[in-house]
Amino acid sequence: MTRPTETAVATEPVGDAVIIARSKDEPELFAQIFRRHAPVIQRYVTRRLGPSVAEDVCADVFLAAFRQRHRFAPDRLNARLDARPWLFGIATNLVGRHRRAEIRALKALERTGVDPVTEAFEVSSDARLGAGAVNRRLAAALAALRPVYRDALLLVAWGDLTYEEIAVALGVPVGTVRSRVNRARSRMRAALGGADPTSIQEDL
Repeated sequence: MTRPTETAVATEPVGDAVIIARSKDEPELFAQIFRRHAPVIQRYVTRRLGPSVAEDVCADVFLAAFRQRHRFAPDRLNARLDARPWLFGIATNLVGRHRRAEIRALKALERTGVDPVTEAFEVSSDARLGAGAVNRRLAAALAALRPVYRDALLLVAWGDLTYEEIAVALGVPVGTVRSRVNRARSRMRAALGGADPTSIQEDL
């Protein structure tokens, strides 16, 4: 007599909000939030500030998030069920304390065309040259933006956040986010000779 085949039941991964709530009593659980989101936060900060500053700033993001975890709660839009907008908001605030480093990083990108994040993956010399030309133009245009416009635009382009998530990250209304992104894109388009910055987000 054969036994019926047992069917494995797939379990849904525990959401960020649940982990953060539990970490209030079990602090060690917060390490899961770090493991889930540190790579994307590190990438974002590296692009904004350069590799020499990014590691320390990324560590500060998660230290601040750990200390502020009691303030984290899902909202009615469900935007905070995912910790990314919250973490990107902290990261953007910390980047704001390093504006000189950010401008230096953009100026370096303008001079060399070398993106510190994508450099290791551009194995073809033609790819490096093509990306470099685009990156230099983008870096110059980004450096010329007001910080509030640059923050909003880069949370779209480098953070891959929706307008609603950016509103959570920055603590401003969605309408304000739309206005800032639209103004940033208009100024970038003018600086790039009419090219649409939204069509080259992969190069931003």
